[in-house]
Amino acid sequence: MSEIVGRSRRNSIELVGAKAGTAMPAEMRQALNLRGLVPASVEDFTKQEMRAYQQLMSKSAGLERYEFLANLRCINVNLFFRLVMNHFKEIAPIIYTPTVGEACLNYSHIYPFIYPCHTSVGLFITLNDVDNIDSVIENYCQSMTEHNDPEITVITDGSRILGLGDLGINGMAIPIGKLQLYVAAAGLNPARTLPIVLDFGTDSKKYQNDPLYLGIRQPRPDDETFYDATGKVLSALYRAFPDLLVQFEDFSTDHAFGLLDQWRNKALCFNDDIQGTGSVILAGFISAVEQAGVSPTDQRILFVGAGSAGVGVAKQLVEYVMLEYNISEEQAKAMFWFVDSRGMITANRGDKLATHKVYFARHDNGDTQCSNLEEALEYVKPTALIGLSTIYKAFSEKILNRMNELNQTARPIIFPLSNPESKAECTFEEAMRCTNNRVLFASGTAFPEYTIPETGEVRVPAQGNNMYVFPPIGLGATLCKPTRITDTMIYAVSKALANSLDKKERARGELYPRIERIRDVAARLTAAFITQAVHEGNVRDQHWVDIVEANMPEGANTKAVSGLFTKRVLGEVKALMWEPASSVEQYMFEAITFENPDEF
Repeated sequence: MSEIVGRSRRNSIELVGAKAGTAMPAEMRQALNLRGLVPASVEDFTKQEMRAYQQLMSKSAGLERYEFLANLRCINVNLFFRLVMNHFKEIAPIIYTPTVGEACLNYSHIYPFIYPCHTSVGLFITLNDVDNIDSVIENYCQSMTEHNDPEITVITDGSRILGLGDLGINGMAIPIGKLQLYVAAAGLNPARTLPIVLDFGTDSKKYQNDPLYLGIRQPRPDDETFYDATGKVLSALYRAFPDLLVQFEDFSTDHAFGLLDQWRNKALCFNDDIQGTGSVILAGFISAVEQAGVSPTDQRILFVGAGSAGVGVAKQLVEYVMLEYNISEEQAKAMFWFVDSRGMITANRGDKLATHKVYFARHDNGDTQCSNLEEALEYVKPTALIGLSTIYKAFSEKILNRMNELNQTARPIIFPLSNPESKAECTFEEAMRCTNNRVLFASGTAFPEYTIPETGEVRVPAQGNNMYVFPPIGLGATLCKPTRITDTMIYAVSKALANSLDKKERARGELYPRIERIRDVAARLTAAFITQAVHEGNVRDQHWVDIVEANMPEGANTKAVSGLFTKRVLGEVKALMWEPASSVEQYMFEAITFENPDEF
Protein backbone atom coordinates (compact mmCIF):
# COMPACT_ATOMS: atom_id res chain seq x y z
CA MET A 1 0.00 0.00 0.00
CA SER A 2 2.81 2.43 0.83
CA GLU A 3 4.24 1.88 -2.66
CA ILE A 4 0.90 2.82 -4.24
CA VAL A 5 0.65 5.89 -2.03
CA GLY A 6 4.14 6.92 -2.95
CA ARG A 7 3.31 6.89 -6.65
CA SER A 8 0.10 8.93 -6.33
CA ARG A 9 -0.48 12.63 -6.45
CA ARG A 10 -1.39 14.14 -3.10
CA ASN A 11 -4.83 15.36 -4.18
CA SER A 12 -5.65 11.82 -5.29
CA ILE A 13 -4.58 10.47 -1.91
CA GLU A 14 -6.77 12.99 -0.14
CA LEU A 15 -9.76 12.22 -2.32
CA VAL A 16 -9.49 8.46 -2.03
CA GLY A 17 -8.67 8.63 1.65
CA ALA A 18 -11.69 10.76 2.42
CA LYS A 19 -13.96 8.30 0.62
CA ALA A 20 -12.43 5.34 2.45
CA GLY A 21 -13.50 6.85 5.77
CA THR A 22 -12.77 4.69 8.82
CA ALA A 23 -11.26 2.06 6.51
CA MET A 24 -8.38 4.37 5.55
CA PRO A 25 -5.14 2.40 6.01
CA ALA A 26 -2.62 3.53 8.62
CA GLU A 27 0.01 4.35 5.95
CA MET A 28 -2.37 6.70 4.21
CA ARG A 29 -3.32 8.39 7.47
CA GLN A 30 0.37 8.97 8.11
CA ALA A 31 0.88 10.41 4.60
CA LEU A 32 -2.01 12.82 5.11
CA ASN A 33 -0.82 13.92 8.57
CA LEU A 34 -3.99 12.55 10.18
CA ARG A 35 -2.32 10.70 13.04
CA GLY A 36 -4.10 11.69 16.24
CA LEU A 37 -6.86 13.53 14.38
CA VAL A 38 -9.14 10.53 13.77
CA PRO A 39 -9.96 7.41 15.81
CA ALA A 40 -7.09 4.91 15.61
CA SER A 41 -9.19 1.88 14.68
CA VAL A 42 -8.87 0.79 11.04
CA GLU A 43 -12.04 -0.99 10.01
CA ASP A 44 -12.98 -3.27 7.15
CA PHE A 45 -15.97 -2.66 4.91
CA THR A 46 -18.14 -5.14 6.79
CA LYS A 47 -18.00 -3.06 9.95
CA GLN A 48 -18.64 0.14 8.02
CA GLU A 49 -21.72 -1.38 6.47
CA MET A 50 -22.91 -2.77 9.81
CA ARG A 51 -22.70 0.66 11.40
CA ALA A 52 -24.46 2.35 8.49
CA TYR A 53 -27.27 -0.20 8.50
CA GLN A 54 -27.76 0.18 12.26
CA GLN A 55 -27.99 3.95 11.89
CA LEU A 56 -30.45 3.62 9.03
CA MET A 57 -32.71 1.25 10.96
CA SER A 58 -32.60 3.47 14.06
CA LYS A 59 -34.57 6.13 12.18
CA SER A 60 -38.29 5.51 12.27
CA ALA A 61 -39.56 8.00 9.67
CA GLY A 62 -39.15 7.32 5.97
CA LEU A 63 -37.97 10.84 5.22
CA GLU A 64 -35.31 10.62 7.93
CA ARG A 65 -34.03 7.42 6.32
CA TYR A 66 -34.01 9.10 2.92
CA GLU A 67 -31.98 12.01 4.30
CA PHE A 68 -29.49 9.65 5.94
CA LEU A 69 -28.97 7.73 2.69
CA ALA A 70 -28.67 10.90 0.60
CA ASN A 71 -25.97 12.13 2.95
CA LEU A 72 -24.17 8.78 2.84
CA ARG A 73 -24.26 8.78 -0.96
CA CYS A 74 -22.28 12.02 -0.99
CA ILE A 75 -19.84 10.99 1.71
CA ASN A 76 -19.05 7.45 0.57
CA VAL A 77 -20.39 6.17 -2.75
CA ASN A 78 -18.87 2.73 -2.29
CA LEU A 79 -20.46 2.20 1.12
CA PHE A 80 -23.80 3.58 -0.08
CA PHE A 81 -24.12 1.14 -2.95
CA ARG A 82 -22.92 -1.82 -0.90
CA LEU A 83 -25.64 -0.99 1.61
CA VAL A 84 -28.30 -0.62 -1.11
CA MET A 85 -27.35 -3.79 -2.94
CA ASN A 86 -27.10 -5.94 0.18
CA HIS A 87 -30.45 -4.66 1.53
CA PHE A 88 -32.19 -3.88 -1.75
CA LYS A 89 -35.70 -4.93 -0.77
CA GLU A 90 -35.61 -2.64 2.28
CA ILE A 91 -33.81 0.34 0.77
CA ALA A 92 -35.28 0.59 -2.74
CA PRO A 93 -38.62 1.91 -1.36
CA ILE A 94 -36.64 4.61 0.48
CA ILE A 95 -34.47 5.93 -2.33
CA TYR A 96 -37.37 5.57 -4.75
CA THR A 97 -41.11 5.04 -4.46
CA PRO A 98 -42.86 5.51 -2.17
CA THR A 99 -40.53 7.55 0.10
CA VAL A 100 -39.02 9.58 -2.72
CA GLY A 101 -42.45 11.16 -3.16
CA GLU A 102 -42.23 12.59 0.35
CA ALA A 103 -38.69 13.73 -0.37
CA CYS A 104 -39.91 15.58 -3.48
CA LEU A 105 -42.63 17.36 -1.52
CA ASN A 106 -39.99 18.57 0.95
CA TYR A 107 -37.02 18.91 -1.41
CA SER A 108 -36.49 22.67 -1.19
CA HIS A 109 -36.61 22.45 2.60
CA ILE A 110 -34.12 19.58 3.00
CA TYR A 111 -31.78 20.19 0.03
CA PRO A 112 -29.02 22.07 1.92
CA PHE A 113 -28.82 19.34 4.56
CA ILE A 114 -28.69 16.16 2.45
CA TYR A 115 -25.85 16.95 0.06
CA PRO A 116 -22.62 17.63 2.00
CA CYS A 117 -20.71 17.61 -1.29
CA HIS A 118 -18.27 19.99 -2.86
CA THR A 119 -19.48 18.84 -6.29
CA SER A 120 -22.91 19.22 -7.85
CA VAL A 121 -25.49 16.45 -7.56
CA GLY A 122 -26.58 17.20 -11.13
CA LEU A 123 -27.72 20.00 -13.41
CA PHE A 124 -30.36 22.59 -12.51
CA ILE A 125 -31.09 24.35 -15.80
CA THR A 126 -33.31 27.45 -15.98
CA LEU A 127 -34.74 29.13 -19.07
CA ASN A 128 -32.12 31.84 -18.57
CA ASP A 129 -29.38 29.21 -18.88
CA VAL A 130 -30.56 27.77 -22.17
CA ASP A 131 -28.75 30.20 -24.48
CA ASN A 132 -25.52 29.52 -22.56
CA ILE A 133 -26.09 25.82 -22.10
CA ASP A 134 -22.64 24.79 -23.39
CA SER A 135 -20.95 26.75 -20.60
CA VAL A 136 -23.35 25.26 -18.03
CA ILE A 137 -22.38 21.76 -19.15
CA GLU A 138 -18.71 22.74 -19.04
CA ASN A 139 -19.19 23.99 -15.47
CA TYR A 140 -20.57 20.60 -14.54
CA CYS A 141 -17.67 18.75 -16.16
CA GLN A 142 -15.14 20.93 -14.37
CA SER A 143 -16.86 20.39 -11.04
CA MET A 144 -16.62 16.62 -11.12
CA THR A 145 -13.79 15.04 -9.16
CA GLU A 146 -13.92 11.94 -11.36
CA HIS A 147 -13.54 13.19 -14.91
CA ASN A 148 -15.74 10.71 -16.74
CA ASP A 149 -18.22 11.73 -19.39
CA PRO A 150 -21.74 10.75 -18.34
CA GLU A 151 -23.21 7.84 -20.29
CA ILE A 152 -26.78 8.20 -19.03
CA THR A 153 -28.98 11.06 -17.85
CA VAL A 154 -32.46 11.09 -16.36
CA ILE A 155 -34.09 14.42 -17.13
CA THR A 156 -37.35 15.93 -15.83
CA ASP A 157 -39.03 19.31 -15.66
CA GLY A 158 -40.93 18.35 -12.49
CA SER A 159 -44.30 19.00 -14.10
CA ARG A 160 -45.91 15.64 -13.29
CA ILE A 161 -44.02 13.94 -10.47
CA LEU A 162 -45.43 10.49 -9.68
CA GLY A 163 -49.07 11.18 -8.82
CA LEU A 164 -48.19 14.36 -6.94
CA GLY A 165 -48.53 16.91 -9.73
CA ASP A 166 -46.39 19.92 -10.62
CA LEU A 167 -43.52 20.08 -8.12
CA GLY A 168 -41.12 22.22 -10.14
CA ILE A 169 -37.49 21.95 -9.09
CA ASN A 170 -38.49 19.66 -6.22
CA GLY A 171 -38.80 16.88 -8.79
CA MET A 172 -34.99 16.58 -8.88
CA ALA A 173 -35.20 13.80 -6.30
CA ILE A 174 -36.70 11.56 -8.99
CA PRO A 175 -33.74 11.59 -11.45
CA ILE A 176 -31.34 11.16 -8.53
CA GLY A 177 -33.26 8.18 -7.13
CA LYS A 178 -33.78 6.60 -10.52
CA LEU A 179 -30.10 6.75 -11.39
CA GLN A 180 -29.27 5.09 -8.08
CA LEU A 181 -31.48 2.19 -9.17
CA TYR A 182 -29.71 2.04 -12.54
CA VAL A 183 -26.51 1.48 -10.59
CA ALA A 184 -27.76 -0.87 -7.87
CA ALA A 185 -29.99 -3.02 -10.07
CA ALA A 186 -28.06 -3.14 -13.34
CA GLY A 187 -24.50 -2.09 -12.58
CA LEU A 188 -24.11 1.18 -14.46
CA ASN A 189 -21.12 3.19 -13.27
CA PRO A 190 -22.30 5.78 -10.68
CA ALA A 191 -19.56 8.17 -11.79
CA ARG A 192 -21.12 8.28 -15.24
CA THR A 193 -24.70 9.19 -14.30
CA LEU A 194 -26.17 12.68 -14.63
CA PRO A 195 -29.46 13.82 -13.02
CA ILE A 196 -31.03 16.90 -14.63
CA VAL A 197 -34.00 19.07 -13.76
CA LEU A 198 -35.25 21.70 -16.18
CA ASP A 199 -36.26 24.52 -13.85
CA PHE A 200 -38.63 26.18 -16.28
CA GLY A 201 -41.02 27.39 -13.58
CA THR A 202 -44.07 25.90 -11.88
CA ASP A 203 -47.79 26.51 -12.08
CA SER A 204 -48.18 25.49 -8.44
CA LYS A 205 -49.22 28.47 -6.33
CA LYS A 206 -48.04 26.55 -3.28
CA TYR A 207 -44.44 26.62 -4.46
CA GLN A 208 -44.59 30.06 -6.03
CA ASN A 209 -45.58 31.35 -2.59
CA ASP A 210 -43.25 29.16 -0.54
CA PRO A 211 -40.43 31.43 0.75
CA LEU A 212 -38.07 28.43 0.88
CA TYR A 213 -38.79 27.14 -2.63
CA LEU A 214 -35.46 26.89 -4.49
CA GLY A 215 -36.77 27.04 -8.05
CA ILE A 216 -37.76 29.81 -10.41
CA ARG A 217 -40.94 31.54 -9.22
CA GLN A 218 -42.76 31.98 -12.49
CA PRO A 219 -45.47 30.13 -14.44
CA ARG A 220 -44.43 27.47 -16.92
CA PRO A 221 -43.71 28.62 -20.48
CA ASP A 222 -45.98 28.08 -23.49
CA ASP A 223 -45.42 25.04 -25.69
CA GLU A 224 -43.32 26.85 -28.29
CA THR A 225 -40.92 28.16 -25.64
CA PHE A 226 -40.81 24.79 -23.89
CA TYR A 227 -39.93 22.76 -26.98
CA ASP A 228 -37.41 25.33 -28.20
CA ALA A 229 -35.62 25.45 -24.82
CA THR A 230 -35.70 21.70 -24.31
CA GLY A 231 -34.40 21.17 -27.83
CA LYS A 232 -31.42 23.43 -27.15
CA VAL A 233 -30.62 21.55 -23.93
CA LEU A 234 -30.83 18.11 -25.56
CA SER A 235 -28.80 19.18 -28.59
CA ALA A 236 -26.07 20.52 -26.31
CA LEU A 237 -26.03 17.33 -24.26
CA TYR A 238 -25.64 15.15 -27.35
CA ARG A 239 -23.01 17.55 -28.69
CA ALA A 240 -20.98 17.28 -25.48
CA PHE A 241 -21.59 13.56 -24.93
CA PRO A 242 -22.36 11.87 -28.29
CA ASP A 243 -23.03 8.42 -26.78
CA LEU A 244 -25.33 9.71 -24.05
CA LEU A 245 -28.57 7.86 -23.29
CA VAL A 246 -31.38 10.26 -22.31
CA GLN A 247 -34.27 8.96 -20.23
CA PHE A 248 -37.23 11.35 -20.11
CA GLU A 249 -39.00 11.31 -16.75
CA ASP A 250 -42.21 12.77 -15.31
CA PHE A 251 -43.01 15.38 -17.94
CA SER A 252 -46.63 16.45 -18.37
CA THR A 253 -48.54 14.02 -20.56
CA ASP A 254 -48.56 16.12 -23.75
CA HIS A 255 -44.90 17.01 -23.42
CA ALA A 256 -43.95 13.41 -22.59
CA PHE A 257 -45.43 12.18 -25.87
CA GLY A 258 -44.20 15.24 -27.75
CA LEU A 259 -40.56 14.87 -26.70
CA LEU A 260 -40.55 11.14 -27.37
CA ASP A 261 -42.03 11.63 -30.85
CA GLN A 262 -39.48 14.36 -31.64
CA TRP A 263 -36.36 12.55 -30.48
CA ARG A 264 -36.85 8.77 -30.50
CA ASN A 265 -35.80 8.28 -34.14
CA LYS A 266 -32.87 10.67 -34.17
CA ALA A 267 -31.14 10.13 -30.81
CA LEU A 268 -30.59 7.53 -28.12
CA CYS A 269 -33.49 8.09 -25.72
CA PHE A 270 -36.63 6.64 -24.20
CA ASN A 271 -39.44 7.64 -21.86
CA ASP A 272 -39.79 5.40 -18.84
CA ASP A 273 -43.30 6.62 -17.95
CA ILE A 274 -44.55 5.59 -21.39
CA GLN A 275 -42.25 2.77 -22.53
CA GLY A 276 -40.87 1.48 -19.23
CA THR A 277 -44.27 1.29 -17.54
CA GLY A 278 -45.70 -0.41 -20.60
CA SER A 279 -42.86 -2.91 -20.65
CA VAL A 280 -43.09 -4.00 -17.03
CA ILE A 281 -46.89 -4.23 -17.09
CA LEU A 282 -46.76 -6.22 -20.31
CA ALA A 283 -44.46 -8.73 -18.59
CA GLY A 284 -46.86 -9.03 -15.64
CA PHE A 285 -49.81 -9.30 -18.01
CA ILE A 286 -48.13 -12.14 -19.92
CA SER A 287 -47.66 -14.01 -16.64
CA ALA A 288 -51.21 -13.22 -15.46
CA VAL A 289 -52.89 -14.35 -18.68
CA GLU A 290 -51.19 -17.73 -18.36
CA GLN A 291 -53.06 -18.23 -15.07
CA ALA A 292 -56.33 -16.34 -15.71
CA GLY A 293 -58.37 -19.02 -17.46
CA VAL A 294 -59.35 -16.69 -20.32
CA SER A 295 -57.76 -16.77 -23.76
CA PRO A 296 -55.44 -13.77 -24.29
CA THR A 297 -57.45 -12.57 -27.30
CA ASP A 298 -60.70 -12.83 -25.31
CA GLN A 299 -59.49 -10.50 -22.58
CA ARG A 300 -61.58 -7.33 -22.07
CA ILE A 301 -59.23 -4.77 -20.56
CA LEU A 302 -60.51 -1.64 -18.84
CA PHE A 303 -58.01 1.14 -18.07
CA VAL A 304 -58.78 3.78 -15.45
CA GLY A 305 -56.61 6.81 -16.20
CA ALA A 306 -55.63 7.94 -19.69
CA GLY A 307 -52.39 9.83 -19.14
CA SER A 308 -49.02 9.08 -20.73
CA ALA A 309 -48.45 5.99 -18.58
CA GLY A 310 -51.89 4.48 -19.17
CA VAL A 311 -51.86 5.02 -22.93
CA GLY A 312 -48.23 3.86 -23.11
CA VAL A 313 -49.05 0.61 -21.32
CA ALA A 314 -52.09 -0.06 -23.49
CA LYS A 315 -50.19 0.54 -26.73
CA GLN A 316 -47.54 -1.97 -25.73
CA LEU A 317 -50.24 -4.51 -24.88
CA VAL A 318 -51.77 -3.92 -28.32
CA GLU A 319 -48.39 -4.53 -29.98
CA TYR A 320 -47.93 -7.70 -27.93
CA VAL A 321 -51.31 -9.17 -28.88
CA MET A 322 -50.75 -8.33 -32.56
CA LEU A 323 -47.28 -9.87 -32.70
CA GLU A 324 -47.91 -12.86 -30.47
CA TYR A 325 -51.31 -13.93 -31.78
CA ASN A 326 -51.14 -12.66 -35.36
CA ILE A 327 -54.26 -10.50 -35.26
CA SER A 328 -54.86 -7.10 -36.83
CA GLU A 329 -54.31 -3.79 -35.08
CA GLU A 330 -58.04 -3.08 -35.07
CA GLN A 331 -58.80 -6.47 -33.51
CA ALA A 332 -56.17 -5.92 -30.83
CA LYS A 333 -57.28 -2.35 -30.11
CA ALA A 334 -60.89 -3.52 -29.71
CA MET A 335 -59.87 -5.36 -26.52
CA PHE A 336 -59.28 -2.04 -24.70
CA TRP A 337 -61.54 0.53 -23.06
CA PHE A 338 -60.50 3.68 -21.17
CA VAL A 339 -62.12 5.73 -18.41
CA ASP A 340 -60.84 9.22 -17.62
CA SER A 341 -62.19 12.00 -15.41
CA ARG A 342 -65.18 12.45 -17.76
CA GLY A 343 -66.08 8.79 -18.08
CA MET A 344 -65.57 6.20 -20.78
CA ILE A 345 -63.57 7.59 -23.70
CA THR A 346 -65.62 7.48 -26.88
CA ALA A 347 -65.38 9.29 -30.18
CA ASN A 348 -68.86 10.78 -29.73
CA ARG A 349 -68.61 11.79 -26.09
CA GLY A 350 -69.03 15.44 -26.99
CA ASP A 351 -65.74 16.88 -25.76
CA LYS A 352 -62.47 17.50 -27.59
CA LEU A 353 -60.17 14.61 -26.77
CA ALA A 354 -56.47 15.16 -26.09
CA THR A 355 -54.40 13.89 -29.00
CA HIS A 356 -52.98 10.90 -27.14
CA LYS A 357 -56.49 9.70 -26.17
CA VAL A 358 -57.89 9.57 -29.70
CA TYR A 359 -56.26 6.25 -30.56
CA PHE A 360 -58.29 4.32 -27.96
CA ALA A 361 -61.58 6.24 -28.28
CA ARG A 362 -64.42 3.75 -28.85
CA HIS A 363 -66.47 3.98 -32.03
CA ASP A 364 -68.72 0.98 -31.33
CA ASN A 365 -70.68 2.32 -28.36
CA GLY A 366 -73.64 3.69 -30.32
CA ASP A 367 -75.53 6.08 -28.08
CA THR A 368 -74.13 4.55 -24.89
CA GLN A 369 -72.01 6.83 -22.71
CA CYS A 370 -70.63 5.92 -19.28
CA SER A 371 -70.00 8.84 -16.96
CA ASN A 372 -67.94 6.97 -14.35
CA LEU A 373 -66.07 3.76 -13.61
CA GLU A 374 -69.06 2.00 -12.10
CA GLU A 375 -71.13 2.47 -15.26
CA ALA A 376 -68.20 1.47 -17.47
CA LEU A 377 -67.71 -1.69 -15.45
CA GLU A 378 -71.27 -2.78 -16.17
CA TYR A 379 -70.98 -1.91 -19.86
CA VAL A 380 -67.55 -3.46 -20.56
CA LYS A 381 -67.71 -6.42 -18.13
CA PRO A 382 -63.90 -6.51 -18.03
CA THR A 383 -61.66 -9.47 -17.31
CA ALA A 384 -58.82 -7.09 -16.41
CA LEU A 385 -58.89 -3.75 -14.56
CA ILE A 386 -55.79 -1.59 -14.79
CA GLY A 387 -55.44 1.64 -12.82
CA LEU A 388 -53.12 4.53 -13.65
CA SER A 389 -55.48 7.22 -12.41
CA THR A 390 -53.58 8.50 -9.34
CA ILE A 391 -56.99 8.43 -7.59
CA TYR A 392 -56.75 6.93 -4.12
CA LYS A 393 -59.22 4.04 -3.64
CA ALA A 394 -60.63 4.40 -7.17
CA PHE A 395 -61.10 0.63 -7.01
CA SER A 396 -63.57 0.69 -4.12
CA GLU A 397 -64.76 -2.49 -2.45
CA LYS A 398 -67.94 -2.20 -4.53
CA ILE A 399 -65.87 -2.14 -7.74
CA LEU A 400 -63.68 -5.02 -6.57
CA ASN A 401 -66.65 -7.14 -5.52
CA ARG A 402 -68.26 -6.56 -8.89
CA MET A 403 -65.06 -7.58 -10.70
CA ASN A 404 -65.19 -10.83 -8.74
CA GLU A 405 -68.84 -11.40 -9.68
CA LEU A 406 -68.14 -10.73 -13.37
CA ASN A 407 -65.29 -13.27 -13.43
CA GLN A 408 -66.66 -16.29 -11.61
CA THR A 409 -65.25 -18.81 -14.10
CA ALA A 410 -61.87 -17.10 -14.39
CA ARG A 411 -59.46 -15.21 -12.18
CA PRO A 412 -59.83 -11.42 -12.36
CA ILE A 413 -56.72 -9.41 -13.25
CA ILE A 414 -56.47 -6.26 -11.12
CA PHE A 415 -53.46 -3.95 -11.47
CA PRO A 416 -53.64 -0.74 -9.33
CA LEU A 417 -50.48 0.86 -10.69
CA SER A 418 -50.55 4.43 -9.39
CA ASN A 419 -47.93 5.44 -6.85
CA PRO A 420 -47.05 6.41 -4.24
CA GLU A 421 -49.36 4.45 -1.93
CA SER A 422 -51.42 7.59 -1.23
CA LYS A 423 -52.49 7.49 -4.89
CA ALA A 424 -52.99 3.71 -5.27
CA GLU A 425 -56.40 2.59 -6.57
CA CYS A 426 -56.61 -0.20 -3.96
CA THR A 427 -54.43 -2.33 -1.68
CA PHE A 428 -53.46 -5.97 -2.02
CA GLU A 429 -55.47 -6.88 1.06
CA GLU A 430 -58.61 -5.26 -0.35
CA ALA A 431 -58.23 -7.03 -3.69
CA MET A 432 -57.68 -10.39 -1.98
CA ARG A 433 -60.68 -10.05 0.36
CA CYS A 434 -63.09 -8.89 -2.35
CA THR A 435 -62.18 -11.63 -4.84
CA ASN A 436 -62.11 -14.59 -2.44
CA ASN A 437 -58.31 -14.61 -2.76
CA ARG A 438 -58.49 -15.34 -6.50
CA VAL A 439 -57.11 -12.08 -7.82
CA LEU A 440 -54.11 -11.86 -10.15
CA PHE A 441 -52.61 -8.70 -8.68
CA ALA A 442 -49.80 -6.31 -9.46
CA SER A 443 -49.32 -2.82 -8.03
CA GLY A 444 -47.14 0.18 -8.74
CA THR A 445 -46.17 0.60 -5.11
CA ALA A 446 -45.10 -1.99 -2.54
CA PHE A 447 -47.77 -3.60 -0.37
CA PRO A 448 -47.30 -6.02 2.54
CA GLU A 449 -47.89 -9.75 2.29
CA TYR A 450 -51.39 -11.02 3.01
CA THR A 451 -52.24 -14.02 5.15
CA ILE A 452 -55.44 -15.82 4.17
CA PRO A 453 -57.36 -16.10 7.49
CA GLU A 454 -58.99 -19.43 6.71
CA THR A 455 -55.82 -21.29 5.72
CA GLY A 456 -52.90 -19.28 7.11
CA GLU A 457 -51.38 -19.23 3.60
CA VAL A 458 -49.17 -16.21 2.96
CA ARG A 459 -49.50 -14.52 -0.44
CA VAL A 460 -46.90 -12.08 -1.74
CA PRO A 461 -48.17 -9.18 -3.90
CA ALA A 462 -46.52 -8.60 -7.24
CA GLN A 463 -45.13 -5.13 -7.72
CA GLY A 464 -45.16 -3.99 -11.34
CA ASN A 465 -42.36 -1.58 -10.66
CA ASN A 466 -40.44 -0.05 -13.55
CA MET A 467 -37.21 -0.80 -11.71
CA TYR A 468 -37.35 -4.27 -13.30
CA VAL A 469 -36.99 -2.85 -16.81
CA PHE A 470 -35.44 0.63 -17.00
CA PRO A 471 -32.07 -0.42 -15.49
CA PRO A 472 -31.47 -3.19 -18.08
CA ILE A 473 -32.67 -0.94 -20.91
CA GLY A 474 -30.11 1.60 -19.69
CA LEU A 475 -27.29 -0.91 -19.32
CA GLY A 476 -28.04 -2.52 -22.66
CA ALA A 477 -28.07 0.83 -24.45
CA THR A 478 -24.85 2.07 -22.87
CA LEU A 479 -23.06 -1.20 -23.63
CA CYS A 480 -24.04 -1.92 -27.23
CA LYS A 481 -24.72 1.69 -28.29
CA PRO A 482 -27.74 1.24 -30.56
CA THR A 483 -28.62 4.06 -32.92
CA ARG A 484 -32.04 4.24 -31.27
CA ILE A 485 -34.28 2.28 -28.90
CA THR A 486 -37.11 0.56 -30.75
CA ASP A 487 -40.42 -0.76 -29.42
CA THR A 488 -39.35 -4.29 -30.30
CA MET A 489 -36.17 -3.97 -28.23
CA ILE A 490 -38.32 -2.99 -25.25
CA TYR A 491 -40.76 -5.78 -26.11
CA ALA A 492 -37.84 -8.24 -25.91
CA VAL A 493 -37.17 -6.97 -22.39
CA SER A 494 -40.81 -7.63 -21.44
CA LYS A 495 -40.68 -11.19 -22.75
CA ALA A 496 -37.36 -11.82 -21.01
CA LEU A 497 -38.84 -10.54 -17.73
CA ALA A 498 -41.83 -12.89 -18.05
CA ASN A 499 -39.41 -15.71 -18.87
CA SER A 500 -37.19 -14.96 -15.87
CA LEU A 501 -39.52 -16.42 -13.22
CA ASP A 502 -37.86 -19.42 -11.60
CA LYS A 503 -39.61 -22.72 -10.80
CA LYS A 504 -40.51 -21.72 -7.24
CA GLU A 505 -41.96 -18.37 -8.33
CA ARG A 506 -44.03 -20.05 -11.04
CA ALA A 507 -45.27 -22.68 -8.59
CA ARG A 508 -46.45 -19.91 -6.23
CA GLY A 509 -48.31 -18.22 -9.10
CA GLU A 510 -46.22 -15.06 -8.90
CA LEU A 511 -46.19 -12.56 -11.75
CA TYR A 512 -42.69 -11.12 -11.29
CA PRO A 513 -39.39 -12.43 -9.94
CA ARG A 514 -38.65 -11.78 -6.29
CA ILE A 515 -37.07 -8.38 -5.93
CA GLU A 516 -34.08 -9.94 -4.14
CA ARG A 517 -33.04 -11.39 -7.53
CA ILE A 518 -33.21 -8.09 -9.38
CA ARG A 519 -29.50 -7.90 -10.22
CA ASP A 520 -29.47 -11.32 -11.87
CA VAL A 521 -32.76 -10.57 -13.62
CA ALA A 522 -31.38 -7.24 -14.89
CA ALA A 523 -28.41 -9.04 -16.45
CA ARG A 524 -30.78 -11.40 -18.27
CA LEU A 525 -32.96 -8.57 -19.54
CA THR A 526 -29.88 -6.67 -20.69
CA ALA A 527 -28.72 -9.71 -22.64
CA ALA A 528 -32.16 -9.96 -24.27
CA PHE A 529 -32.11 -6.24 -25.14
CA ILE A 530 -28.66 -6.46 -26.76
CA THR A 531 -29.53 -9.66 -28.64
CA GLN A 532 -32.67 -8.06 -30.08
CA ALA A 533 -30.76 -4.89 -31.00
CA VAL A 534 -28.20 -6.95 -32.92
CA HIS A 535 -30.99 -8.86 -34.67
CA GLU A 536 -32.40 -5.53 -35.85
CA GLY A 537 -29.02 -4.34 -37.18
CA ASN A 538 -29.21 -1.47 -34.74
CA VAL A 539 -25.89 -1.76 -32.86
CA ARG A 540 -22.84 0.47 -33.33
CA ASP A 541 -20.45 -1.50 -31.09
CA GLN A 542 -19.05 -4.27 -33.29
CA HIS A 543 -17.95 -6.24 -30.22
CA TRP A 544 -21.58 -7.08 -29.39
CA VAL A 545 -22.47 -7.80 -33.00
CA ASP A 546 -19.68 -10.39 -33.17
CA ILE A 547 -20.66 -12.03 -29.87
CA VAL A 548 -24.39 -12.28 -30.62
CA GLU A 549 -24.00 -13.43 -34.22
CA ALA A 550 -21.57 -16.14 -33.12
CA ASN A 551 -23.90 -17.26 -30.33
CA MET A 552 -27.47 -17.28 -31.63
CA PRO A 553 -30.01 -18.58 -29.06
CA GLU A 554 -31.85 -21.78 -29.98
CA GLY A 555 -35.42 -21.25 -31.12
CA ALA A 556 -34.82 -17.60 -31.99
CA ASN A 557 -34.79 -15.99 -35.39
CA THR A 558 -34.16 -12.47 -36.53
CA LYS A 559 -37.81 -11.85 -37.46
CA ALA A 560 -39.47 -12.86 -34.18
CA VAL A 561 -39.16 -11.08 -30.85
CA SER A 562 -38.32 -13.87 -28.42
CA GLY A 563 -36.54 -12.27 -25.47
CA LEU A 564 -34.00 -15.10 -25.72
CA PHE A 565 -30.21 -14.87 -25.37
CA THR A 566 -27.24 -17.18 -24.85
CA LYS A 567 -25.07 -17.85 -21.81
CA ARG A 568 -22.14 -16.30 -23.68
CA VAL A 569 -23.92 -12.97 -24.05
CA LEU A 570 -25.20 -13.13 -20.46
CA GLY A 571 -21.70 -13.82 -19.15
CA GLU A 572 -20.30 -10.85 -21.04
CA VAL A 573 -22.99 -8.58 -19.62
CA LYS A 574 -22.36 -9.73 -16.05
CA ALA A 575 -18.63 -9.17 -16.42
CA LEU A 576 -19.24 -5.52 -17.33
CA MET A 577 -21.69 -4.65 -14.55
CA TRP A 578 -20.20 -2.19 -12.06
CA GLU A 579 -19.99 -3.35 -8.44
CA PRO A 580 -18.79 -1.53 -5.34
CA ALA A 581 -15.44 -2.75 -4.08
CA SER A 582 -15.75 -5.68 -1.69
CA SER A 583 -12.54 -5.00 0.25
CA VAL A 584 -10.50 -2.01 1.36
CA GLU A 585 -7.52 -3.14 -0.70
CA GLN A 586 -9.59 -3.48 -3.88
CA TYR A 587 -11.21 -0.10 -3.38
CA MET A 588 -7.96 1.74 -2.69
CA PHE A 589 -6.19 0.24 -5.68
CA GLU A 590 -9.07 0.81 -8.11
CA ALA A 591 -9.68 4.36 -6.92
CA ILE A 592 -6.05 5.47 -7.10
CA THR A 593 -5.53 3.71 -10.43
CA PHE A 594 -8.56 5.53 -11.81
CA GLU A 595 -7.20 8.89 -10.66
CA ASN A 596 -3.72 8.18 -12.11
CA PRO A 597 -4.15 5.79 -15.08
CA ASP A 598 -0.86 6.80 -16.72
CA GLU A 599 1.14 5.75 -13.66
CA PHE A 600 0.06 2.10 -13.74
